[in-house]
Amino acid sequence: MELFEREIDSNKNWLPYDGEVNYHGKIYDSSEADRLLHILLSTIEWQPDQAVIFGKIIETKRNVAWYAERPFPYRYSGTTKVALPWTEELQTIKELAENHSGERYNSCLLNMYHTGSEGMAWHSDGESELRKNGAIASLSFGAERKFSFKHKRTKERLDLKLENGSLMIMKGSTQSNWFHRLPPTKKVNQPRVNLTFRQMRQMKE
Repeated sequence: MELFEREIDSNKNWLPYDGEVNYHGKIYDSSEADRLLHILLSTIEWQPDQAVIFGKIIETKRNVAWYAERPFPYRYSGTTKVALPWTEELQTIKELAENHSGERYNSCLLNMYHTGSEGMAWHSDGESELRKNGAIASLSFGAERKFSFKHKRTKERLDLKLENGSLMIMKGSTQSNWFHRLPPTKKVNQPRVNLTFRQMRQMKE
C-alpha cells in the first residue's frame, strides 16, 4: 500500500507493527530546502560509495560522506569510513532534527543521488557501531523520491513519498524487523541529497 497523504501527523506510526516510523513532512520551505541543497552539493566532501563484493572493491554511482562530532569509524559493506567534523550547515540541520524528534544524534551518513536512476537496495541499518534501536533521522533535499519498507518476516511492503525539505524518523525495533530501500525511477532527472543522522555507540556502552 502507499502512504501518501496531504495532512501530516508527525506522531503517527506509519508502520503497521514491529517498529516505528514518524514522518514530519516538510520542515523547511522550498526556498530554504533548495538553498541547503546547493550548499550540501558544493561543500560536502563527496566520494563514490564503495563495497567489497567477492573480494573486489566496487564503486557505485551514488556519492556518500560521513560526518560526526568525533572521528567515529563506520564499517559497512566491507569498507570503513572515518568521520569528518561537522560543517556549520550540518550542525544547524542536526539541531533542528533533534528539536523535531526529541532525540540526540552524534553522526550523519550522507547520500547523494545524481538522478532517479541511482537508488539503494533493500537493507537495514543494524551495524554494531550504531546504538541498538537508536533513532535515525532522515532528511531529504532535492528531488522528491519514493521510499519503501519491507517486513523481514511477513514481506509486507509499503511506500512513503519523501518531499524536498522533509524529515522522517525511524526508531524502536524498525531496523531489526524491516528492510528499507530507495527504488530507482526513470521519472526523476534531478539530484537528491539524503542526510541520515544517527546515534553511534560511545566506547563505554
